[in-house]
Amino acid sequence: MTTIKDVAQRAGVSVATVSRVMNGSNKVSETTRQRVLEVIEELSYRPNLLVRNLRKAETRKLLIMLPSISNQFYSQIVRGMEDRALLDRFNIMVCITNSNPETEQSYISLLTTRLADGIVFLSNEMDDEAISQIAAAYPIVQCCECTGAKTSKVSIDNRQAAYDAVSHLISLGHRRIAMVSTEKKHPSTVDREAGFRQAMEEHSLAVDDRLLQYGTYSFQTGMRACEALLALDSPPSAVFTIADSIAVGMVKQLLIRGLRPGPDMAVYGFDDTSIASLYTPSITTVAQPRYDLGYTAMDLLLRKIKEIDSPNQTLLLPHKLVIRESTCGDQTDSTVLGGRSEQEELV
Repeated sequence: MTTIKDVAQRAGVSVATVSRVMNGSNKVSETTRQRVLEVIEELSYRPNLLVRNLRKAETRKLLIMLPSISNQFYSQIVRGMEDRALLDRFNIMVCITNSNPETEQSYISLLTTRLADGIVFLSNEMDDEAISQIAAAYPIVQCCECTGAKTSKVSIDNRQAAYDAVSHLISLGHRRIAMVSTEKKHPSTVDREAGFRQAMEEHSLAVDDRLLQYGTYSFQTGMRACEALLALDSPPSAVFTIADSIAVGMVKQLLIRGLRPGPDMAVYGFDDTSIASLYTPSITTVAQPRYDLGYTAMDLLLRKIKEIDSPNQTLLLPHKLVIRESTCGDQTDSTVLGGRSEQEELV
């Protein structure tokens, strides 16, 4: 195997000069630079990146922690992360945790043993104190599901987004509105339920506990919730769900029962994944800027890698209401409501 010493000897320069050429230093004359580059090409020299990175105390590898690979919500987020990472010549590794804190800890060990340079959590099960302690010494960012841990983080204002969606349903004349969420309380689902309740309260509408259904982020949850709501003496005229996957299940069950999504019961999704626009009838939903969320989260992580003691930041990106057939029957226009962007420094 050709070594850097072989290149230096053939080019008639020192090893340090070859290193400077490879690192783009301007302390080498153009004539010398060209001679070294020609020898590198001639000898097909490729540096040992592992040794080189260990000397620099970096691996150029970043970990993306996903709770599940089956949720299409994450696809555009990961693409945004990868695009930003590649700009700084970092590579990403997608790690599936299955919402298991022990699995999360095993991946974190790659960070603490310097086999990775940073982590972005899309969701985490480890407690806030544990994450905060690790983030004080190593680059960690939270994206979308942002807990109280002391990290930089990026998301949307989930409470405001839910408030806007439910307020939109109220503006369409709906007064008896149901909500379908998850039994497991993630930060985003807690905020979305709070936004639902705020909108109902501000419009002097009672929240009927019989109209609150809980399950998982699944098509099946939507179907079961729809069946339960239709069985009530007074079914709702509209339903706000906290995920497109649930909303599609709702719509499917309505169609099975011979009902029209929109005219007979309005259905609202959340996230604007591809299924929302492809399904028939199409699903009205809250659109998250998923690519931008991923890109921004990676940008925050790269800042932390450069300066671990830099202040933590919380960034809220704007959301959008995308109005489709499931709330109005035939309209497919997009409407922007309540979107906002914030940045604040955390002490």
